Amino acid sequence: MSPARLCSAADFHAATGSASYASEWTEIDQTRVNLFADATGDHQWIHVDPERAARESPFGGAIAHGFLTLALVPMWLGRAVPLDARMGVNYGLNRVRFMAPVPVGSMLRATFAIEKTVDVDEGGVQAIWLVTVERQGAERPVCVAEFITRHYF
Repeated sequence: MSPARLCSAADFHAATGSASYASEWTEIDQTRVNLFADATGDHQWIHVDPERAARESPFGGAIAHGFLTLALVPMWLGRAVPLDARMGVNYGLNRVRFMAPVPVGSMLRATFAIEKTVDVDEGGVQAIWLVTVERQGAERPVCVAEFITRHYF
């Protein structure tokens, strides 16, 4: 059974501590990694030079930037959580840990659980989500974060 839609502050409060949402799997290919490198100016060879990374890195090939993994969290939230709001904003992060590398070609997904909901002005809510990013076939997560969003209905 999928969790109910989040259409109001009351829905967020009701889902806090009980509902869990999972995104679809997303491939992290070299094109995505290269585009992220171009957008951020981080062209470290372990990300953008697969041949050198295969020869010289301890990872056996190119890996995605940790911040690329983190940057996908809002996309996964939008796709995984049945949310009806007039507006939503990313408010920040409390904690982020990159627990394992993401080899290029990996399939990732994120799971979301609302840890805390607080009412804010104009009838909105601030939600603190526990986000766990998993790599298909891996034993441990690649990223764990507390992601803060605000939603207005």
